[in-house]
Amino acid sequence: MGARKTSGKRKSGGKKDKRPGQGQRTGSSFAGASFERSQVLGSGTQTTKINVQAYAAVPTALNSLPGLPQEFTGRDDEIAKILSILDPGSGSGAAVGSVAGLPGVGKTTLAHAVGHATLDKGWFTKVQMVNLRGYDPTPVPPEDALEALLRALGVAAEHIPPTLDEREGLYRSQLDALGREGDRVLILADNASTSDQVRPLLPARHHAVLVTARHTLPGLGARLFNLHPLQPDAAVDLLHQRLEVADPDDRRVEDEPAAADELAALCGYLPLALQIAAALLADDPDQPLSERVRMLTDAGTRLGGLDDGERNLSAVFDECLTRLSHQEADLYRLLGLHPGPDISTPAVAALTGQPADKITPVLRQLVRARLLTQNSQARDRWSMHDLLRVHAQEQARTTMDRDRVPRRRYEQARARLTDHYVRHAEAADTHFRPPGEAVSTLFAGREQALAWFDAERENLLATTHTYARTQTALDLGFALGRYLEWRRRHQDLVTVRAHALEACQALGDALNLAGAWSNLGAALVKLKRYTEAHDAHQTALDLIKQIDDLHSLASAWDGLGIALSGLKRYTEAHDAHQTALDLSKQTGDTHGQARVWSNLGTALQELKRSTEARDAHQTAIDLFKQTGDTHGQAIAWSNLGTALQELKRYTEARDAYQTALDLFKQAGDTHSQASAWNGLGTALQELKRYTEARDAHQTALDLSKQTGDTHSQASAWNGLGTALSRLKRYTEAHDAHQTALNLSKQTDDTHSQAIAWNNLGTDCRGLKRYAEAIAAAERAVAMLAHEEDWALTAEAWAELAVTLNASGADPSRVREAWEQSAATYTRAGDDEAAAASRANAESPPDTGP
Repeated sequence: MGARKTSGKRKSGGKKDKRPGQGQRTGSSFAGASFERSQVLGSGTQTTKINVQAYAAVPTALNSLPGLPQEFTGRDDEIAKILSILDPGSGSGAAVGSVAGLPGVGKTTLAHAVGHATLDKGWFTKVQMVNLRGYDPTPVPPEDALEALLRALGVAAEHIPPTLDEREGLYRSQLDALGREGDRVLILADNASTSDQVRPLLPARHHAVLVTARHTLPGLGARLFNLHPLQPDAAVDLLHQRLEVADPDDRRVEDEPAAADELAALCGYLPLALQIAAALLADDPDQPLSERVRMLTDAGTRLGGLDDGERNLSAVFDECLTRLSHQEADLYRLLGLHPGPDISTPAVAALTGQPADKITPVLRQLVRARLLTQNSQARDRWSMHDLLRVHAQEQARTTMDRDRVPRRRYEQARARLTDHYVRHAEAADTHFRPPGEAVSTLFAGREQALAWFDAERENLLATTHTYARTQTALDLGFALGRYLEWRRRHQDLVTVRAHALEACQALGDALNLAGAWSNLGAALVKLKRYTEAHDAHQTALDLIKQIDDLHSLASAWDGLGIALSGLKRYTEAHDAHQTALDLSKQTGDTHGQARVWSNLGTALQELKRSTEARDAHQTAIDLFKQTGDTHGQAIAWSNLGTALQELKRYTEARDAYQTALDLFKQAGDTHSQASAWNGLGTALQELKRYTEARDAHQTALDLSKQTGDTHSQASAWNGLGTALSRLKRYTEAHDAHQTALNLSKQTDDTHSQAIAWNNLGTDCRGLKRYAEAIAAAERAVAMLAHEEDWALTAEAWAELAVTLNASGADPSRVREAWEQSAATYTRAGDDEAAAASRANAESPPDTGP
């Protein structure tokens, strides 16, 4: 594992922020973002083009359906048609239905009703819902929809893997597991706007998906259902029932039947519009229906623009505002300035410039008016329905366009809100910096700062995108990095780092430009986009050389070294880290030296200079102790364990991994705990303590499942299978290694696949399935040689030789395999193992697994 430094935002006359890296290189593709730049010109000028996909709020998938409103009516025919394709007896495979219709037509409530009907019939054991927010400015991407569904299926939010492919694989495996247990799940994908949003959510079999959208979605292979407005009688019945829910003695519909018919018509027979109108009537029990009809008519609309997207309900929403006080209507419009999916009371206070205790009663009045929703779990958070948010945004724009005075007032409100987010994000970020640096008192401690970041993440990302190419995007791009890295939200990390870079260029901020390039390079490493990371770090390095900043120069060289290691250019990586170390020593930066020693040790391991690697990691441990960095120590101890294993000092390696494990627990790093348990299991196997090794790998597997990290799960399954094989439980070992192979294929990790094939060969030999064993071993040899992992290639040749000998193959084939093993061990620099293979070529050992 390598540790690295994150470039902080620089202020005139100040020093750049620094921080240690996590030491793991976990990567994935970054869907929707591209980074193109010219070569650095002789004058030091760069031409950069950055396209960044902003992500909408992560939705919340529900574990159970909400109850249907009492006034739900008039949809029996539609429900029957949809049920016809969800009936388990109607066919094989996954059923897919798509409900399309106008906004406010009741697609979501209809989906709820269908869900209840399927549960009542016993067709499904669970219904999961996810709001795709397809008509927001930034719809929910499929990876975030999968995150919501994975949460509901029992995967912890902070443990969900970063890439779309990994999430899709984990999601399908979870559903397949439920299917094998006899469970069927109905997925309700609400508010979709494109087929691409939905396609990754489609299960392979057993289960079903019902999609709601404003238009049909081609390419899903779905049965299409067009949902129309209610019939007139049903619309009036909805009004009547809704008023009776509020007051069983309300007789206005019976008293004014003609006005009720006209009101239903003015609402376009749309359930949402009818419900809003009924709520307003319920809030004013003395208002005649005819007066409500006149209000809608006098507003100059009869909801005629029903085919015009979100604007179809503008008349209803505008009419709602006429019932508000001036202060309430003003707050409603101001909330339209907020770019995120929800807002906290302190943020509303900043937006309005009023104390929280003064603005809270006004927020509650908007809740009464059905224009705002108060979060039932977090009572200081408020949100609007997506269509209401659009309406509020339009209202804000209209107000700003009306006159210079309100425009200035709204611009000031917007500035207060963005300042609130920037100030709090920068304060929270201080609690993620290396020990010894000053921390803000705005938060009581790291846990409170982390909780604030978690609550505001979607809003901060939306704000960064909304204010692209501005100082706000620059500030948030620097402040969010450490938090996003800790939560392993690597796609978001690249997004905000790219925004910060773009803002630096747009603003002509030369002071922070190098740091922005360096931070982007570090983020790209997390996604294994090593070539782009290399170019970003090289650009940062070229810029820093112009300003002669030794701290930044050391960080840039260190980051470049990590990228070079990712490209398997280990000698160059070693030289880059050595340069970084020399510069860190010049500056007296103890923490920087610790970080670089750790990265240098990792490069030395790749160069098979294990003794030097051990010494480098020990030095890193000592320096991290001096700075009080517990997490940095844990990374260095884990790396030391790996180096000690290479030196065949297995007892010391076991102790190093145990120390790392204890420190990772202190730091609350579950992902790294899994890695340490896996390393501990490997060391225990070498000590022939196979039962303990099996338990260690099982713990690693359990933790990896918690984090949802497919790579880690594959490694744990491989280790578990090897321990089981050593215990001669070959059938279980084979199953474990097959699982490891399947997971490695999901992540396209060829190296892990090769290891799994080699292990499968050993298992098949133990089961006396020699033909399969030989085929697996030969495949492992070819794949490992292609990966240029000569040590493991030599080991695979040795496994093939043993299998050939056990199968009774021609002795010449056995001898050739041992000779290939010896030659490859020599190429890997392991002369002792090479000598053993040469001896076996002359006199093959007894056969056996």
